[in-house]
Amino acid sequence: MIIDLALILVVAGIVTLVFKRLKQPLVLGYIVAGFLVSPHMPYTASVADVENIHLWADIGVMFLLFSLGLDFSFKKIIKMGISPVISAVCVIFAMSLLGIMAGQAFGWSKMDCIFLGGMLAMSSTTIIYKAFDDLGLRHQKFASMVMSVLILEDILAIVMMVMLSAIASGNSPDGGQMLDSVVRIAFFLVLWLVVGIFAIPLFLRHVRKIVNDEVLLVVSLGLCCAMAVLSTKVGFSSAFGAFIMGSILAETVEAERIEKLVEPVKNLFGAIFFVSVGMLVDPQILVSYAVPIIALVLTILLGQSIFGSMAFLLGGESLRSAVRCGFSMAQIGEFSFIIASLGLSLGVISDFLYPVVVAVSVITTFLTPYMIRLSVPASAALERRLPSRLIRALNYLSTNNSSSKEHSKWKKLLLQMGVNTLVYSILSMAIITIMFAFVLPFMQKLFPSWNDHWYGNAILGVVTALLISPFLRAMVMKKNHSEEFKALWAESGRNRLPLLFTILVRLVLAVAFIFYICQYLSHFTPAIAITLGVVAVLLMVLSRRIKHNSIWLERLFINNLRSRDIQAQVSGRKRPLYEGRLLDRDIHMADFDIPMNTRWMGHTLRQLEFGSKYGVQVTSILRANHRLNIPDGDYLIFPGDKVQAIGTDQQLAAFSHAISSEVFGPDLDFEHHEMKLHQYIVTEKSSFVNKTLEQSGIRSTYGCMVVGLEEGKENLSPVKPTRKFRPGDIIWVVGEKDSIDQLFKA
Repeated sequence: MIIDLALILVVAGIVTLVFKRLKQPLVLGYIVAGFLVSPHMPYTASVADVENIHLWADIGVMFLLFSLGLDFSFKKIIKMGISPVISAVCVIFAMSLLGIMAGQAFGWSKMDCIFLGGMLAMSSTTIIYKAFDDLGLRHQKFASMVMSVLILEDILAIVMMVMLSAIASGNSPDGGQMLDSVVRIAFFLVLWLVVGIFAIPLFLRHVRKIVNDEVLLVVSLGLCCAMAVLSTKVGFSSAFGAFIMGSILAETVEAERIEKLVEPVKNLFGAIFFVSVGMLVDPQILVSYAVPIIALVLTILLGQSIFGSMAFLLGGESLRSAVRCGFSMAQIGEFSFIIASLGLSLGVISDFLYPVVVAVSVITTFLTPYMIRLSVPASAALERRLPSRLIRALNYLSTNNSSSKEHSKWKKLLLQMGVNTLVYSILSMAIITIMFAFVLPFMQKLFPSWNDHWYGNAILGVVTALLISPFLRAMVMKKNHSEEFKALWAESGRNRLPLLFTILVRLVLAVAFIFYICQYLSHFTPAIAITLGVVAVLLMVLSRRIKHNSIWLERLFINNLRSRDIQAQVSGRKRPLYEGRLLDRDIHMADFDIPMNTRWMGHTLRQLEFGSKYGVQVTSILRANHRLNIPDGDYLIFPGDKVQAIGTDQQLAAFSHAISSEVFGPDLDFEHHEMKLHQYIVTEKSSFVNKTLEQSGIRSTYGCMVVGLEEGKENLSPVKPTRKFRPGDIIWVVGEKDSIDQLFKA
């Protein structure tokens, strides 16, 4: 195992150095390194135990998605609204259909075609994330939209795997089974996020004073692995669970610190993952199925470029942004491998399909950075050739879809009520499930006889009702005193009956939970169970203690959810409110870190001329946890500053490139900069005779420094600025070798 690891890392290091020299994305170098060390390459040393490499690769996928969750929380997706959902669904539908049609064109079996459609529909989150990172595009707005769609694709991929499993077993994938899978995903997703955001920030807050970097790294990776295990236990992938934990930790104050600590681990195992992908490339498969591979590559490239761009247009993106998004997703990756593995484990797909898909993934991964770069001239060409009226209509539609903030009071109120009801219902169901699955068997063992069994059920029912009472009360009463509710009630008498109906619906739902508990634990008739439910809910609504507990839980959750924003406000790093209200959709704000070796250090903003050179406007400078808002031209730039700037994607990209390129490189000639101490005797012919220290130019002209004057004393005497050098003076100077040589020639 150590030999294999050494071989992988050495070859990967050499190849990535070459790719870095060629200014190519490192992910491509990892894949080439994997091909070189694979058993399919007879001319180089090969990995002995491929299974261990695949195990490390799975860990790499988990840590990559964990890091992705830390960098891209669910709050960002929610703020984008329905647009990513529309785009993701359209992309999956179009690419699945294209995959099925491509398989049928080659005469492959029905199951091969269906699974191929699922594989071609899944773009790679890790590969695109890595490509954006390598190309310096993560700050751009279209990249955030792409990552939102990719995350939703990963979630929908789980539904797709359930459907494919149902098809493979001969069952119909529609109806109850698909609904069950969707409900299960929604249930666990909301449950994990809500419970995680409630509990984990609370835990980290209590141990913050005693946790150093080492402990925080171990704790965060432990939480990541624990959620990955829990995710596999309920039927999801470990990578999905790792992403969920990353999203939870992204809302904590320690998120940035965890991200920096995890980055080396992510880079190591991520490199092994991409190397393992390259190891799956079989030259014989490439030759035997060259035509299908090329056809599938073209299907992905053209399909994502055309249908992907159309999907993002339907999602509300402008033409330029939609084309960049569509071109960026033109490859397949890790979830395609998972779907292929599912087909092999079920024995429903042919053996050739997996290596074919791997070959297609490798080729499209190679082409990903070039497709991302090609999107800019492609969108420009479309804007030149399409009718201007059509372009204006598309951009106007996208602007209205994305920037409209005016919602009706009814829409806003119903949305808030719906979200609250969903969250509180899931929490109540989770508590009921835990109580019935774990506590009920214990109570039945504690009271084995029939009468005692009834008492045990009654006690369990009361305890369960008390545990869910804060959620049921909030479900019924939340938003009944909101500004929207009061305004609608006061505006018109016609609104009052529908408003009362919303309360009634939530009341019935709350009663239904108590009804279910009574029916499950007792032999009451439905009428008695309903009556108990109504009485119990009314008592919950009237109880001041339950009201206090409900409000306390909600406020604690909101504070945990906003803890990172609160810290940013206190430290002066909170983004301004006007950021989301910029009129031009092509203009947005981005943060840039000034490197420690920048050439801009000590220069003022007026001297650097960011506006005239790059077109960006600096709105704030974050320095030592303090915000300098609207800096004038006399503000100095220091290493370690974080600059917030406004501009278009192109302007911000140019500014980002300038920040990374305007730096001092490594000192390759450090041997010549060694400082040496020398004795210098002033002679009658010396040019320093009758000159003061300043007039001599020893420091300004020759780059040397006078340490002192030797006058026969134990210590050197300091040279006064007004003292003139005389013949016979012995001075000691410090400087570099070249500077000393020049001084002695003077």
